[in-house]
Amino acid sequence: MTRPVRALAITPEQRGALRRLVQQPTAPQRAVRRAQIILHRAAGLSQAEAARRVGVNRPVVVTWEQRFGAAGLAGLAEAKGRGRKPSVALETKAAIVSRATQPPPGRTRWSVRSMAQAMGVSKATVQRLWRANDLKPHLARGFKLSNDPQFEAKFWDVIGLYLQPPDKALVLCCDEKSQCQALERSQPGLPLGIGHVRTRTHDYTRHGTITLFAALSYLDGKIFSQTALRHTHQQWLGFLKQLDKDTPGELTLHLIIDNYATHKHPKVRRWIVWRNARQRRQHGGDRIVLHFTPTSSSWLNLVERFFRDLTEDVVREGSFASVPDLVRAITDYLAEHNLAPKRYLSNAKGEDILAKILRARAALQQAHIV
Repeated sequence: MTRPVRALAITPEQRGALRRLVQQPTAPQRAVRRAQIILHRAAGLSQAEAARRVGVNRPVVVTWEQRFGAAGLAGLAEAKGRGRKPSVALETKAAIVSRATQPPPGRTRWSVRSMAQAMGVSKATVQRLWRANDLKPHLARGFKLSNDPQFEAKFWDVIGLYLQPPDKALVLCCDEKSQCQALERSQPGLPLGIGHVRTRTHDYTRHGTITLFAALSYLDGKIFSQTALRHTHQQWLGFLKQLDKDTPGELTLHLIIDNYATHKHPKVRRWIVWRNARQRRQHGGDRIVLHFTPTSSSWLNLVERFFRDLTEDVVREGSFASVPDLVRAITDYLAEHNLAPKRYLSNAKGEDILAKILRARAALQQAHIV
């Protein structure tokens, strides 16, 4: 006579937890099999039948039934010490991470292969450890902290124009893009196509350079521009006079500029004084007010963002047979931009920018101390 099968005793809470584990699509397969074994035994199936349905041997069912009986759901977890033993010692892993910031003698940084050779491991091991600890010795980020003693005052002066432009005024972000080179590639490249990238030759012919003077209207994104073959105070003064003609005469022009000597030339200052005196007689206020960005802080001037777009869209990738060709390409780009101008806005708060700069200064000072 066959001995009756005794069902495994489990609580409703344990049964619910095991069912949820079985139905979880991301659960490990070994954990699902153990849960199925316990559920089959709790349903009254024999150990042999439970093993057949799960696809394991009967001793496996016996093992996990005993562990469940001794420790409950915790008994189904992996025991310590199981699994593949690490092939790289903990000391070696720690050295790979710590030495990543200490370049070898005569080198500026470690590479994956040089570190792997020095530590006696594979380059894949070094890659995994560096990635896990967010170490990137191959990357470097440029920075420049301003040493201007009046940094904060100038900073808030410019930010204040962005946040609250004055009434009856025009805020213009002005600068020069000098040394725009008319480079002609020695051979025509292949265009972009499916399955291959565009090509261009590494060599070129230089046909000369120009300087682009530009003023970005902060309120609407329109660009006032002028090109010149040279970059002196005379060209800058000519551009200011052109701005004076191209903008409504009753408005005050607030110009955001950097500390380049051309902008502060005595002849330029004398003309501004003369022009403001005439403006006060006619309209009761100044015509041109200069706002200087802090030293080494051209990122405060939004026209630099437009210069980046111009460089990427026209100058860097282009091939120009002459300087007039380059001027024509820039002029066409500016004309298209001004048909539907778009404002350049910054979402960063002034307080957050200053806090970031203070953190950078503290980190740089700490690095020098160390």
